[in-house]
Amino acid sequence: MSAALLVLEDGRTFRGESYGAQGETFGEAVFSTGMTGYQETLTDPSYHKQVVVMTAPHIGNTGVNDEDPESAQIWVSGYVVRDPARTPSNWRATRSLDEELALQGIVGISGVDTRALTRHLRERGAMRVGISSTERDADALLRRVLESAPMEGADLANEVSTSEPYVVPAIGEKRFTVAAVDLGIKAMTPHRMAERGIEVHVLRASSDIDDVLAVSPDGVFFSNGPGDPAATQGPVTLLQEVLDRKLPFFGICFGNQLLGRALGFGTYKLKYGHRGINQPVMDRTTGKVEVTAHNHGFAVDAPLEGETPTPFGRARVSHICLNDDVVEGLECLDAPAFSVQYHPEAAAGPHDAAYLFDRFAQLMEGR
Repeated sequence: MSAALLVLEDGRTFRGESYGAQGETFGEAVFSTGMTGYQETLTDPSYHKQVVVMTAPHIGNTGVNDEDPESAQIWVSGYVVRDPARTPSNWRATRSLDEELALQGIVGISGVDTRALTRHLRERGAMRVGISSTERDADALLRRVLESAPMEGADLANEVSTSEPYVVPAIGEKRFTVAAVDLGIKAMTPHRMAERGIEVHVLRASSDIDDVLAVSPDGVFFSNGPGDPAATQGPVTLLQEVLDRKLPFFGICFGNQLLGRALGFGTYKLKYGHRGINQPVMDRTTGKVEVTAHNHGFAVDAPLEGETPTPFGRARVSHICLNDDVVEGLECLDAPAFSVQYHPEAAAGPHDAAYLFDRFAQLMEGR
């Protein structure tokens, strides 16, 4: 196993061993607190252009299978682990994580003190990083890190969206048709809707209102996805037209941020974001606290209390994170639209928030 080097944009350096593909990679360094579900994390398109640091020390224990990916490929730019499994052990595994990373060209590093790296990112914030198994000079790698693109201002949805529209049929009797705009959708999301009798037409991120109306939808859905919501314009314009027509709308994660922008709220970059499957969120409509799965580095800037007038009627914050009061959901009071910042499809993760798909179905039923 060859040596590898990790350099953060503030100059902090870690040395370890190569894990996955040989070579060099750059991205935004973020950490994920999930102790399980690394395969779903790797294949989540929301991690495009990010180097993921796993806080759980042992990664790769259950290997890799062909059933659990959330998309057709690994999307992370790089991967950082402390103690990779020497031998995967699971009856569903078909190959090791190391083999899969190498096969897909994902450069990683192992043998790193991920606890120290995570504490550094918590104190200093998410930042650009480089990993290399070909460069030994930390100063030379740092220069290339500083030349790489930051996450602020990055419009990435089109890079991860489907190239062609496709349909996920309803399971059992069909009740509704939904136009789902793929901004980086996870495979489990249309599946959760299909379980509720919803036929899901997955559309490109570049879709306009004519593309949406062409499928005669009972509702419109915006998925999770990567990038800076402030740099995304086309889907915001589309969403405003959806709200204008009073079509039932549900958004997840990036979809929540875009609903915020469509309503006139701002968005901002969190210091180090929420990434993991253990984040406590309060649903203010019920007072119930849910343990939820998160993956976001940006958030909506909206008043936590009261109702706010918008061009589409009144809106309010429906969910908040109990760790830091970050907005975790929005609800329109005069239009059939709501969104959450987290992942109710929960792959991997808790199922506390699965009811939100039922809430979407009820919204369409009411219409």
